Amino acid sequence: MSPSSIIARKRDGHALAREEIIAFVRGATDGSWADYQLGAMLMAVFLRGMNAEETAWYTDAMMRSGTVADLSGIPGLKVDKHSTGGVGDKISLPLAPLVAACGVPVPMISGRGLGFSGGTLDKLESIPGFRTSLSLDEFKAQVARVGCALIGQTRDLAPADRKLYALRDVTATVECVPLICGSILSKKLAEGIDALVLDVKFGRGAFMPNLDSARELASTLVRVGRASGKRVRALLTRMDQPLGRAVGNALEVAESVACLRGAGPSDVMEVTRSLGAQMLVLGGVAPTEFDALARLDAALRSGAAFTKFREIVAAQGGDVRVIDDPGLLPRARLIEPWPAPRTGFVAAVDARAVALAAVRLGAGRTRAEDVIDPAVGIAGLVKVGEHVAAGQPLAEIHANDPAALADARALLAGAFALADSPVSPPPLIAELIAD
Repeated sequence: MSPSSIIARKRDGHALAREEIIAFVRGATDGSWADYQLGAMLMAVFLRGMNAEETAWYTDAMMRSGTVADLSGIPGLKVDKHSTGGVGDKISLPLAPLVAACGVPVPMISGRGLGFSGGTLDKLESIPGFRTSLSLDEFKAQVARVGCALIGQTRDLAPADRKLYALRDVTATVECVPLICGSILSKKLAEGIDALVLDVKFGRGAFMPNLDSARELASTLVRVGRASGKRVRALLTRMDQPLGRAVGNALEVAESVACLRGAGPSDVMEVTRSLGAQMLVLGGVAPTEFDALARLDAALRSGAAFTKFREIVAAQGGDVRVIDDPGLLPRARLIEPWPAPRTGFVAAVDARAVALAAVRLGAGRTRAEDVIDPAVGIAGLVKVGEHVAAGQPLAEIHANDPAALADARALLAGAFALADSPVSPPPLIAELIAD
């Protein structure tokens, strides 16, 4: 089976055989397919799609392209969470220690920012000394000892995805359900989990533009995960305005610490508690969502969740002093308020515009080799429905470069809409898809 013949079959709309899909994934892993052939195949899949059987085979081949971790020696059901990405989405930072503090082991492998969407690893690495590159043995040992590890993809796990993920970003094939499914589940299934909870976002600040497309992706993920022998649930959550009041790496770490101290923004806490409840039920430590929420709230009130986060940071080499005092996190030299042009009610905050402003400041990447500035971003964001007076800040711009600050101002110019009458935001959590 030559690469060109497999590409041509998918180009012409045929369903591929399992052996053809395995050949494609093997070609990405061992380099026997050139980048231009991999890119052509990705575009053929993007345009022609994959059926349910092909998607399951593709996911399995991606998972088996490297090591499949065995965490069976660690007591309890291991449960992870994955988000499809959004603006201000720092949920993993409070969620993982909160769930671990309730007795569910959380082996979490996360990614870096992609396009306008921020990455969990970039946020964690704004904590001085925090190591996200652990070996698979170190990862397993920490989950056993601490109950949670927050790391990046290792060389051992789903290496085909590392190659194809990078190519999808530069070939405009990111927004493709079978490719997204294979990328997400191959890494998650390879890390040795028993169950997975998904946060599938939709709206202006998400890769899925609307509820229907998010439901399609979530249903595919749940179905393929179940076919792989795992319990999978998905929440569909809105991402039209940024999540929380901060977009930027150190700024989001500080907001996450506030969440673990019981003082986080209400929308961040709503998503965190909702995902956490599903994780506790799938992890077998709570019989119902009501009981799970009670356990989560108790871990927050007692300080157990905050203590668990300190423990994770210390275990991975991070400076716990910045967790005790987030004021010690990297800080921008230039902080400028963005004032409201008139009095009114906040009717919209364009998540994508805010994200692009943050990326221009240096909080995200436009190229894989770009260096992140952990200190910059947008903070103090108003939320839809709030009342503001003329001149009151709608946000604060945190910058280290005057030219970038000027560009961020231009990007934020159309990000906020004000109304004369009160505005009620739609529900944040739209739907649950269970296995």
